[in-house]
Amino acid sequence: MKAETHPDYHQITVKMTDGTEYQTRTTWGAEGATMTLDIDPTSHPAWNGGSSRLLDTGGRVSKFKNKYAGLGF
Repeated sequence: MKAETHPDYHQITVKMTDGTEYQTRTTWGAEGATMTLDIDPTSHPAWNGGSSRLLDTGGRVSKFKNKYAGLGF
């Protein structure tokens, strides 16, 4: 096998929207980094049957509603 062909896998911490954390191996980021999720299986309607609402962290939903308020959506 050729040397230097495989990516560097390392441990990171993944922080879910409810505050829980778990360790996983990935090529993302650097060793010991923390990935904070905005949407995960505990908060996304596709995984939980639509019982919870998505958080509008970037203001995109409200911006869309304000832009198209006169169209009757």
